[in-house]
Amino acid sequence: MESFIIEGGHYLSGTITPQGAKNEALEVICASLLTQEEVTIDNIPDILDVNNLIKLLQETGVKVTRNSRNNYTFQADNLHLDYLQSDDFVKKCSSLRGSVLMIGPLLGRFGKATIAKPGGDKIGRRRLDTHFLGFKRLGAKFIRNEERNIYHIEAKQLKGCYMLIDEASVTGTANIIMAAVLAKGTTTIYNAACEPYIQQLCRLLNAMGANISGIASNLLTIEGVKELHGARHSVLPDMIEVGSFIGMAAMTGNGIRIKDVSVKNLGMIPEAFKKLGVKIDIEGDDLWIPHQPHYQIESFIDGTIMTLADAPWPGLTPDLLSVLLVVATQARGSVLFHQKMFESRLFFVDKLIDMGAQIILCDPHRAVVVGHDHKLRLHAGHMTSPDIRAGIALLIAALSANGTSRIANIAQIDRGYEDIEKRLNALGAKIKRVND
Repeated sequence: MESFIIEGGHYLSGTITPQGAKNEALEVICASLLTQEEVTIDNIPDILDVNNLIKLLQETGVKVTRNSRNNYTFQADNLHLDYLQSDDFVKKCSSLRGSVLMIGPLLGRFGKATIAKPGGDKIGRRRLDTHFLGFKRLGAKFIRNEERNIYHIEAKQLKGCYMLIDEASVTGTANIIMAAVLAKGTTTIYNAACEPYIQQLCRLLNAMGANISGIASNLLTIEGVKELHGARHSVLPDMIEVGSFIGMAAMTGNGIRIKDVSVKNLGMIPEAFKKLGVKIDIEGDDLWIPHQPHYQIESFIDGTIMTLADAPWPGLTPDLLSVLLVVATQARGSVLFHQKMFESRLFFVDKLIDMGAQIILCDPHRAVVVGHDHKLRLHAGHMTSPDIRAGIALLIAALSANGTSRIANIAQIDRGYEDIEKRLNALGAKIKRVND
């Protein structure tokens, strides 16, 4: 196991470019399973979760060509269908959350798939009901194998239908879309997730020959086609990493430019930081975050305390609440964070409290932060990263703190952030990776 040793208190400055979006990459890589022709994808982030998914696809028989560090070609023309039912495959899927996105394309193209409970962040219950209900609506049948604790999903021919899905699940929507593009007839999905990454998936599928309309809305119409062909695609910048860098620049920056962020696809992210008083200048497709010795938390119009809450797109992504919470610890004023979607994501705040932050954890979903206004800096600590987003939040806290901190279990951070210590050290950070 590896750890980061962070010498806090150094101002960061310079230019940094976000990696490709992790969540989009997982979706579009799995979409390559829908055709036997080549699918070439650019701007794939070189991170643990994505690399593990690519390795899993290779083991299922997908031909993978790495054209450059972030550019790959996938060709699923000779899959090992027997392996997809094996204990080895099921075991590997259970440790990789992104593997759930293989179900839709496998079911759509081959009429069968096997699933175990997938792994991933320990941030509370992340149910798969939306996926299952969508597949059932398309005509799939589920067979529970209690001895192996898995489900076999089968369908001789998926058939399009109208469905109102129970929640705007991103992975659920992606899976249903990928199953439906080869179904017979018309599928209408209402209450579909409409994040930029879902939009990107739909655009790739249309480039492969699918017929999807309503892109960017929560009402998708999919006319089934007989087969898909190859295509080329480029992954968007990772808006979660962009938000992480905004938070880092607010806390420790002496002028940081975040380049090529795809401003139009950031949604509410810049506004959420502005509610904390963080100054952000938009210059073309770049963000400039100046040095800010103070930032004042806004109040609502009636003078009541500011509340930041997560919500499905175009609301604020839950993946950035951890970062926003850390930024609030050095703001002027108080703010209530309401994490609605996952019940364990706020539990990392006890580590911030140990570092001197003034936070009241009201319950598993709500926390009040009383900002220090830089009058009382956080102090260094030893901590463990519980998940990807809490990990980067703790790293930001350590960079702003007095003294030297240690963060263990940084494999969690590596799952979502490419070469993070190298890129931040280039801005003036002092981060060292060590083996425990």
